[in-house]
Amino acid sequence: MTACGAPVRPELIEAWEYGSQAPTEAQLFVLADVLWCPPTVLMGVEPRTLAEHRMARQIGVDRLAQLIGMDPAAYRAAEAANGWNGDYRQTKALVEALGLSLRKLIGVMGRDEELAGHLRSAIEGRWKAHVGPVIEITTLNKTRVSDALRTMHAEFAEFSERYMGHLVARNDDSRLKEVAAERSAYLRRLADHFWELIGEAGEAPPFNTVTTH
Repeated sequence: MTACGAPVRPELIEAWEYGSQAPTEAQLFVLADVLWCPPTVLMGVEPRTLAEHRMARQIGVDRLAQLIGMDPAAYRAAEAANGWNGDYRQTKALVEALGLSLRKLIGVMGRDEELAGHLRSAIEGRWKAHVGPVIEITTLNKTRVSDALRTMHAEFAEFSERYMGHLVARNDDSRLKEVAAERSAYLRRLADHFWELIGEAGEAPPFNTVTTH
């Protein structure tokens, strides 16, 4: 690290290894270069936030702000708020700079929980009422969203039918608990399953695939 212009004491490296301290952003970038690995390996997380995606690309705050044409202070505020409200041009530049897919952009915009809430309401109630809100969040077309919500609504309804069937048949508690566990697991993966049903449009870069969404 000294040879790369970021001298550190051996004791500090030991502290990183034991997890008692974390490297600064600049140290993280140099460490990744020294160890010939992506920063995400050292971060130990799959990037979700705006800051994590930026660090995964080894781009500093000022440099990214310059790339997207935003005042650095405004960009720092976006990272601090864990959300994104840049205009179309800035968002397009952000997608290109960070290599974001549609799904990742929605996460960066801080709308994951909002989407998950609509998905939960859709499978538990009238799914058609949530097609519009989901389209507004994802920019996907109506057919894709409708097909995904219809499928998820039907899948979730099966859990209720199976549970009631075992309840009426007076099956043992272990079987009821098994169905309940499957239902809970399904709910935990709700957003992941939605994107699985959406397919390639969710993993493709936004703006370049507007016509195929």
